[in-house]
Amino acid sequence: SDLQKQEERGELLQPLIFVLLVFCSVLLYFKVSLMDPGFVKSEEEEKAGKSEEQSMVIPQVPSNIKMRRCGYCMVKQPMRAKHCQLCQHCVRRYDHHCPWIENCVGEKNHPLFIVYLSVQLVVLLWGGHIAWSGLYFEQSWDWLQHNILLLMSFLLIVIFTIVVLLLLISHLYLISCNTTTWEFMSHHRISYLRHSELENPFDQGIIVNLWRFFC
Repeated sequence: SDLQKQEERGELLQPLIFVLLVFCSVLLYFKVSLMDPGFVKSEEEEKAGKSEEQSMVIPQVPSNIKMRRCGYCMVKQPMRAKHCQLCQHCVRRYDHHCPWIENCVGEKNHPLFIVYLSVQLVVLLWGGHIAWSGLYFEQSWDWLQHNILLLMSFLLIVIFTIVVLLLLISHLYLISCNTTTWEFMSHHRISYLRHSELENPFDQGIIVNLWRFFC
């Protein structure tokens, strides 16, 4: 049959990989949106700020900056945590609340969020290539009527690709500096950054920052 001949020629491999990538991106979406981003729990109050890992990550933060109690959920906030009014929780290493996944991006799901963006970018680029290869331009009304959906799909893919690409680049830049979107945007309002002698007391070099984030 034609299907067997296509399989023998290896023509089914690329569509199969594309479908698997789409399926993987959907699974990552639900994983990132449903998982705990790093909510601060009340039973962790005494342990917050005393762990060896935290002391290694922020060795240059001024000692006069004390942990404060959240005015919303009344838990003691570790450094770099922030209360999200949409989630009604304080989130460790809070980055931002993402409306696309309806969840916060924080300490636990931030690395997986980067993986999700990367897979999504590959899917969009591949889908854009497929849509572009199906277009052949002619200056006629009949051509536009028959190709309007494909043309609109391609333009939509281009817009989403630009958005995802810029988002991924900005996140990778902030990760390489060991800072978060919230800290980058609100540097002047955060006490442990405003009172620090260094512009970014968490920066330990690009390699170490990336290693600590992803590993």
